Amino acid sequence: MSKSLSSIRISTVIALCSCQILAVQAQEKWKLSGTLKNESNKAIANATVYLYPDKYAFKTDTAGKFQFNKLYAGRYELVAQALGYKELRQFVDLADENQELTLTVQADSRQIDEVEVNRKLEAVDNLIKAENAAMPVKVITKREIELMGSRRLDEVLKEQTGIAIVNDIAGGSRAVGVQIQGFSSNYVMVLVDGQPMLGRNSGNFDLSRISVTNIERIEIIKGASSCLYGSDALGGAINIITRHGAITPQVHASLLYGSLNTVDATLEGETPFSNQRGSAVVSGNYYRTDGFNTDKQYLNSKSTTFPPYTNYSFQGRVRYRTSKNGTVGMTGRFAARESEMINAWSEDRTLQDKQKDQDINLSASYDHNFESGLRSMTRYYFSRFHSQIAAQWLRQGVLASAEEFGQNVHRIEQQFAYSPIQQVKFTGGIGGSLEQMDNQDLDAKRSLNSAFVYLQTEWKPVDRILTTLGLRYDQTNVYNGHLSPSLGLQYHISPTLLVKGGVGAGFKAPDYKMRYQVFFNPAANYLVVGTERVADVVAAMDQAGELSYKNSYMLNLVAGNLKAETSLSNNIGLTWNPSTKFQADFSLFYHRINNQINTVSVGNGTSIAQIYSYRNLPKAMNKGFEVSMSYQATRDLQLSMGYQYLIAKDLSVLDSIAAGNYPYNQINDAASDLYRQSKKSDYWGIEDRSRHMVNFKAQYEYKPWGVNVNARVNFRGNTPFQENNGNQFIDKYDIFIPYHTLLNMTIEKSLMNRRLTFRLIGDNLFNFTSRYLLGQPGRVIMGGVSYRWMKD
Repeated sequence: MSKSLSSIRISTVIALCSCQILAVQAQEKWKLSGTLKNESNKAIANATVYLYPDKYAFKTDTAGKFQFNKLYAGRYELVAQALGYKELRQFVDLADENQELTLTVQADSRQIDEVEVNRKLEAVDNLIKAENAAMPVKVITKREIELMGSRRLDEVLKEQTGIAIVNDIAGGSRAVGVQIQGFSSNYVMVLVDGQPMLGRNSGNFDLSRISVTNIERIEIIKGASSCLYGSDALGGAINIITRHGAITPQVHASLLYGSLNTVDATLEGETPFSNQRGSAVVSGNYYRTDGFNTDKQYLNSKSTTFPPYTNYSFQGRVRYRTSKNGTVGMTGRFAARESEMINAWSEDRTLQDKQKDQDINLSASYDHNFESGLRSMTRYYFSRFHSQIAAQWLRQGVLASAEEFGQNVHRIEQQFAYSPIQQVKFTGGIGGSLEQMDNQDLDAKRSLNSAFVYLQTEWKPVDRILTTLGLRYDQTNVYNGHLSPSLGLQYHISPTLLVKGGVGAGFKAPDYKMRYQVFFNPAANYLVVGTERVADVVAAMDQAGELSYKNSYMLNLVAGNLKAETSLSNNIGLTWNPSTKFQADFSLFYHRINNQINTVSVGNGTSIAQIYSYRNLPKAMNKGFEVSMSYQATRDLQLSMGYQYLIAKDLSVLDSIAAGNYPYNQINDAASDLYRQSKKSDYWGIEDRSRHMVNFKAQYEYKPWGVNVNARVNFRGNTPFQENNGNQFIDKYDIFIPYHTLLNMTIEKSLMNRRLTFRLIGDNLFNFTSRYLLGQPGRVIMGGVSYRWMKD
């Protein structure tokens, strides 16, 4: 019976698809043509005219003519780009007849690169526009990534203003996380094409897992973004938009090789199909490195502080326009990574640990534009992350630990966008997700079910003012419902001066690891236990005689009592653009976090040094300001710089110092034999936060030779690494990563109309390393070649 039902369902789907295809084929097809001229009524040759949403492209002939054939009736957008002229955009409603247009473009003193299209394409599988968020948004383009010579996502982000790449020492070198305006990686959501990525180590999402292969752009929202993306975006969001759409069949291959026996090989391909109604984009990347050792003083030559690893990733996107108003999209991604690390303190104490990670991401979407102007998008995605870790003492042949962790998420979402009048636009959505963890009884307590609804309104009462209001409500089966609002305002004081401000609330529910996982790190000899299981684990260790100390007060405080975190982000900024050559941005930010989750010791074992769990800190804050400037010094030379000043503190520490609570009431320095009562001014701040971060960039292009030189200087001030004198807060006598400067440079030579490119890359040319900066290698030199084949 079930087989018969399945056959009926399959037959029905095939019949419906066949009817749809026949209906599409039966529609009439029309021609859209035109002429491109300048203000003097002269034809413009060799300009590029794009037609969206089909993403056709046409080069105008000597008479400025362009033509698109076999089009369906409907609304299109024309975008014309020509060297020395301003970009022109125009909507065209193609009725049941051919149309011919005359387009006039205006001269522009700025030069437009004919090869690199700078138009910011919208994310095709998400109606949410990050650039309209109440919080500040930074966009990194594909060309910027190419000119950095970057290979992994962490290498791209570490050069951005207000962003730091840090290692969580408790999580080991594999916990390579990102920090945005003082928010740690645990509060920053990482998405690929709007799909949240799974798999964190000690709260950090390892950014080196992601290749920059096939990335169209990266959107970074600084500050609370829960209104747009939900839980885990309490401190910000990084959305990676991969390449989509295809104008002509092409294949791109690249190979890099250099220091640490690093190999980065990429193969990409894209093609339109079905008379350009559809497009397919696929890519694959292979990456390997020998790893490195930044702690040679204490670890022997066999050891690495950053593990050797091999990474494979494959991804593809297919889109097909089923009718003039409907488009189906499908995306798939698979990544696998294997790493092996050795920590050798002596011949008798050599620990080897191996780790295998796998990512699977699948999604499907249907986008439809109704005649009323309503746009609808239905999205479903599935994510799977699986990790295996095993460690053993090599000399003794004893297994030190073994852990296996798997996590699944199913999510469905319905989005809508509607603009009843030109000045108002609504974007909303409703959906739900089911999150499950392997090796657990999937009852109501162990699976996390959530539902959400959100609405963002953009209102432009007058030409100079744009307001953005967002509301999101999240409900889970574990935590109470929570409302996350946001408000943004932009005001053009003058054509060259823009002021903008925003307030946003964030919400983050504790994840599975914080609640249920038991994790042992043999290298550091500590145990981390989720709050729902810590009481039982400690009781079992006590009964077995494996416990030497139990902090009963802290244990009772944390056991089964972990609360969700909330934040409030405030930002105000100015953008000054006095000419086409210069732009300056300045912003002030203040983030307040309530119930911030932090690790806390609950006891000691007889063989295990420390036993940790998680607790809520009542209040914390991050505040500071950012400045960035860019200047087109000459036609071929562009200069830019950025600076961030940051103060990040746990306000409860200040309260404890003021109250004279032990051990916060003391300051001591063993080197100078200093001992005195502490003051509030002694508190430096939270670990891993630099007060000063500066970056400079110079990009020079010598077009006659086809040569690009891209030089970047990144400075980071003293960074607190670890509390060392026993008073439970960072002061100037604790351990710091010293201030340092990284110089990175990329030289690029293009041939054959930029189809063949050679690159020479130098990272960290000053060769800075620190035993406390586990993810920063010494000097790295790489060379490579890439070739793009395109069908004429």
